[in-house]
Amino acid sequence: MNDVAILVVEDNPDHRELIVAALADRCGRARIATAADGLEALDFMLCRGPHSERDVRKQPRLVVLDLKMTRMDGLQVLKAMRADPATASVPVVMLSGVTDKQELDSCYEAGANSVVRKSMDFDELRTKMVKAYDYWITVNEANRHSRV
Repeated sequence: MNDVAILVVEDNPDHRELIVAALADRCGRARIATAADGLEALDFMLCRGPHSERDVRKQPRLVVLDLKMTRMDGLQVLKAMRADPATASVPVVMLSGVTDKQELDSCYEAGANSVVRKSMDFDELRTKMVKAYDYWITVNEANRHSRV
């Protein structure tokens, strides 16, 4: 799966499916990879374990990353991404169900490109994900180092 446009990292399978369904209208499910937690996400992006055959130079154009996850939270994943040259410039949209301003600010301080409030209303979530996709995939110029 080297032609991934988006990596969705969400530990709640219901939320993950809603996010994928919202994005699939724009790019098709075949171009969306998923990870159930932060460790899986880093294995995918850094081509470790079951993803060791991936080309580390072919990173997703966008990572949609849940803030609150088990095993490794979104901030830890984001900091690890920003610390590795292979993933440092990949755009990251953090998804958060929290309203604490200080916690949301910590996402930007760690290197998030955007923070989007989660919604359990599918229409609202779909609208937010379509807008994120449209901006990061169709409007924003990809980093010149990207090989996607």
